[in-house]
Amino acid sequence: MSTSTLVPDEFQGGARDDVAGQLGMIWDQARAPLIVPMLKLAVIVCLTMSIMLFVERVYMGIVISFVKLLRQKPEKRYKWEALKEDLESGNSNYPMVLVQIPMYNEREVYQLSIGAACGLSWPSDRLIIQVLDDSTDPIIK
Repeated sequence: MSTSTLVPDEFQGGARDDVAGQLGMIWDQARAPLIVPMLKLAVIVCLTMSIMLFVERVYMGIVISFVKLLRQKPEKRYKWEALKEDLESGNSNYPMVLVQIPMYNEREVYQLSIGAACGLSWPSDRLIIQVLDDSTDPIIK
């Protein structure tokens, strides 16, 4: 390599002034050792991921087939009963519920949100509603 240029001597033949020709020759020499291995690795990764997706689809197909064949439903597997009304215990069968409504400068929806929380079908002595208002607008607060 000559000291006056950064291009090797074998590139300085008849195409010294032809920059495109020199770049083409550099590309031809760099392509094989650099680009081809990266492309091979990308193909291997894509094939591996495709196989993983195929295996996952087959597995899900088998699981869905077994579920449909056995026809198990959550009601049969888990035995649960609805809350029964007991006049003696009143509303103590129902758990205490806390509804928190976070707000921040929400003038348009604050009435709708609070109204929806107040309209819940839950015993009022077992329901707590908190409005967490961090608004910076004094009119909204």
